[in-house]
Amino acid sequence: MPNKLVIISDLDGTLLDHQTYSFSAALPALELIKSKGVPLIICTSKTRGEIETYRKLLDNNFPFISENGGGIFIPNGFLKHEFKYDKSTNGYRVIELGTRRELLIEVLKCTAKDAEIQIKGFSDMKISEIAELTGLDEKDAKLASERDYSEPFLIYGNGDNANSIKHNIHLKAYRHTQGGRFHHILGNNDKGKAVKTLCKLFVNEYGEHIKTIGLGDSLNDLSMLEVVDVPILVQKPNGEYDDRIKLKNLIPADGKGPQGWNSAILKLLAKH
Repeated sequence: MPNKLVIISDLDGTLLDHQTYSFSAALPALELIKSKGVPLIICTSKTRGEIETYRKLLDNNFPFISENGGGIFIPNGFLKHEFKYDKSTNGYRVIELGTRRELLIEVLKCTAKDAEIQIKGFSDMKISEIAELTGLDEKDAKLASERDYSEPFLIYGNGDNANSIKHNIHLKAYRHTQGGRFHHILGNNDKGKAVKTLCKLFVNEYGEHIKTIGLGDSLNDLSMLEVVDVPILVQKPNGEYDDRIKLKNLIPADGKGPQGWNSAILKLLAKH
């Protein structure tokens, strides 16, 4: 029996262009995996609301992972076998691996105050400011602000300030990650843990014959790339690869963001 492919992908800078948030360059590969019935699992730092916007555009009805592994959202009826979940909401059964945002904000503000470093989180910003900083329109910026398991923030000052904040977040037993634009504080969750949890459900549903392909572009994708069978790293907007991601079986995609995503998936599926 051949392995069932499951594709797990980051969004920003990977499936989506860093500047335009478009996935048009990946359409040939997206159409191919759809024709083959290959599940595409979105695994991103984005919120549920943001992901739902792209799921509609992609005509994607598969489970997804929000906020760097904070929540796993499984559409009602998608899995035939029973599984443990934490809550049911908006047509999903949700497995919560993350810490609630309210507590994260409290920890972050205490950390910054103790270190006498100025920061500014999404919770301190108006929607218009988030829109300006992210390049999103106000509707999408509002969706980005509606978080459950993380708090994005900016750190003012030099690099030493960033290192100090990261260090103190870790001392308080929370996690820090950095995406393309913002720092994030989160609980004891990451993309890798969420992917492993979801893949166990897939194995239970489909049998042992699962082959996972993961695609990312930056350091906060490392935990995901570490746990998939085929890790793929796409180029950053400057045409370079994130040199902090070092895995023996890592495949460097030939292209930036969605262009690299497209070429890598087409090559893989041609061999499968």
